[in-house]
Amino acid sequence: MKTNLRAGIIGSAGYTGGELIRILLHHPAVSIAFTHSKSQAGKPLHAVHQDLLGDTELLFTDEVSHDIDLLFLCLGHGESTQFLSQHHFPSSVRVIDLANDFRLADHATLNDRSFVYGLTELNAPLIRTAKNIANPGCFATAIQLGLLPLAQQGALHEVYTTGITGSTGAGQSLTATSHFSWRSNNIQAYKTLTHQHLGEIHQSIAQLQPQQAAVHFVPLRGDFSRGIHVSSTLKTILSLEELNALYADFYSSAPFTHVSSAPISLKQVVNTNKCLIHIEKQGEVAVIHSIIDNLLKGACGQAVENMNLMVGLDQSTGLFLKPSAF
Repeated sequence: MKTNLRAGIIGSAGYTGGELIRILLHHPAVSIAFTHSKSQAGKPLHAVHQDLLGDTELLFTDEVSHDIDLLFLCLGHGESTQFLSQHHFPSSVRVIDLANDFRLADHATLNDRSFVYGLTELNAPLIRTAKNIANPGCFATAIQLGLLPLAQQGALHEVYTTGITGSTGAGQSLTATSHFSWRSNNIQAYKTLTHQHLGEIHQSIAQLQPQQAAVHFVPLRGDFSRGIHVSSTLKTILSLEELNALYADFYSSAPFTHVSSAPISLKQVVNTNKCLIHIEKQGEVAVIHSIIDNLLKGACGQAVENMNLMVGLDQSTGLFLKPSAF
């Protein structure tokens, strides 16, 4: 197992690129070889990620080195395919894509690279032997972690899910709905029943149960910066005690996914790689609440989990992060 891994980051000036830099700067087995950004080339990282002042003297670059062990793609959706088509890395370079280019099985191959869907709680054995990873989407991560234990029992049928996400989920580029003046004191539904993460959610459920479930998803834009709170409503014959036992058993070996007997709130997971789950039940109707930080467990933290498994490290290496409790 190599412990002086060299990593390159493409798209390092955005939110996910910045979070990945913050994690890898303190990772005991990784050094950052380059941080690529065409728009910020030549500037110090702290000119964009201002909290990194004093932490690193690295500069953004528009040059790409092939002398690396790991390549992280923090690009916009659709841009990873274009980048890998223009830059041919040795097969020894492991690629982790944080966009949605390779998440679905019928788009999981590009030239000689085949991508494994990187939800560690579902695909850890495949991830350990993978050369290329398609990192799951943020909403997809929170929703799947709330549903997979029931899918393993073949117990998912109709699921009605509502999820609210912080403004960082929209990326760093300003749009009409990401300005502070629009987000503040405001909530809006968007992409109702058509969100792009539904494909990967249905794909993962199908791995565990032969009868496909119908997941009806209403995403909401929230008036906060970080975090995702998802509530999935469904019918089940299992009691609350049976549900809690089922979920605790399913996630017994997952270092970051935990079942809570008490109500959960976003401050418990923001700035961490955790997913917390809380289950409520009245009559035959259960509600599965699941919460994550969209930039960490929903993106960069999960990407580092995948990296750790790929290179033979403990899954949690470099990822014990402190939440902001108040």
